[in-house]
Amino acid sequence: MPFDAKLLLLGGLALVTVYHLVSLIRGLPKVGSVKPTPGLIMTGVITDFLDTLGIGSFATTTTIFRATKWVKDAVIPGTLNAGHALATLTQAFIYTQVVEVEPVTLVGMIAVAVLGSWVGAGLVAKWPTQRIQFGMGICLAGAAALTAAQAAGVLPGGGEAIGVTGVKLGIALTGNFILGILMTMGIGLYGPCLLLVSVLGMNPAAGFPIMMGSCAFLMPFAGDRFIRMGKVDPRAIVSIIIGGVPAVFVAAFIVKSLPLTALRWLVVLVVLYTATTLLLSARRPVEVADA
Repeated sequence: MPFDAKLLLLGGLALVTVYHLVSLIRGLPKVGSVKPTPGLIMTGVITDFLDTLGIGSFATTTTIFRATKWVKDAVIPGTLNAGHALATLTQAFIYTQVVEVEPVTLVGMIAVAVLGSWVGAGLVAKWPTQRIQFGMGICLAGAAALTAAQAAGVLPGGGEAIGVTGVKLGIALTGNFILGILMTMGIGLYGPCLLLVSVLGMNPAAGFPIMMGSCAFLMPFAGDRFIRMGKVDPRAIVSIIIGGVPAVFVAAFIVKSLPLTALRWLVVLVVLYTATTLLLSARRPVEVADA
């Protein structure tokens, strides 16, 4: 990536970070009491630590929320996007400057992901609890399948390209737009985006700036929309930020890597269990599902 593109990306990340902080300061007091708890802080530590190492944070956080009942199902998608945004921005500042990506591909895929998340947040925030449960259940099942494919080493190996043009660029933009929508339903973008760029013949390493940049730019905007509509848990958001941001630095600069294959298989099992419970909850009568 040319220096000017890197500088542009850094500037954009800085502006989005300011936007996100203003959104949190302005919006959270309007939707409830903000009192961090040790359990939710530790949730941020664990999930954003694993996210930095490539496991992802949405599926693991949803599993914890469902197991503990700390966060209601109806506000999980908004809480994920608003709560993990600052940690994801931190990752983007660290990682997107060291891998070369063709600027049009990078900026284009980030832009359509943001647009997709804006569209998706407006839809999901208006959904009843049962529809959110069903949507998250389906998405988590897909995430579990993708994680299993990663653990089994069966994903496409990709090529050497650092960008795409023509029809491939159109597919890349369409795919990332859809992934931006799915982010608002609680499925992480990292794994699917990496698969997308690999299928298109790009170097998988080029997927890291794209996927981290996409999430870093889209999550603050999607999170702000959820906050404005009151579809978040403020306590969980603040707790995740407190635990998650330091965990990113520990994972990136101290731990750096772990034997992830066994951990991915464990994630597959717990995420499948969570997907099953969500789908079962979505079939219950409304008064039970909303409780």
